Amino acid sequence: MNISNSKIAILIPKIIKFKKSLIRAIILQLAEELQFSIASIHVSFVDKKEILALNSKYLSHHFSTDILTFNYSGSNTDLDGEIIISYEDAVENARRFYTSENEEYLRLIIHGILHLLGYDDQQKNDKLKMKRKETSLVKKLSTMILNKI
Repeated sequence: MNISNSKIAILIPKIIKFKKSLIRAIILQLAEELQFSIASIHVSFVDKKEILALNSKYLSHHFSTDILTFNYSGSNTDLDGEIIISYEDAVENARRFYTSENEEYLRLIIHGILHLLGYDDQQKNDKLKMKRKETSLVKKLSTMILNKI
């Protein structure tokens, strides 16, 4: 598995203090932890208006969401996909769940990667399995990465 030549593109507005280098480090650490390679991963942070439009256009859901994930490869080991995060929803989640914005961004990046790996959260049992994995990875990576901020 060669992740050193990975293509990771990140679009993040200046209003967000979360650094591109940190997002890249999170994705590379997840690749190591979860044993996947990266063909191409694009991470974009958008406002509620934009994620609502995307959610409506591509999923016919007429509501905002904190994250959208699109898997372009169909592979669960050589990832090619897009993760779109609503930074406004992330900030609201952080307040609602009494966590930091940085930890919420971390959680959402992990959540998106898990979707690219084939995890699903539509059915109760699948959602529980995904949530357990997500929580475990947040704990592990927040200690390893977020403490370096």
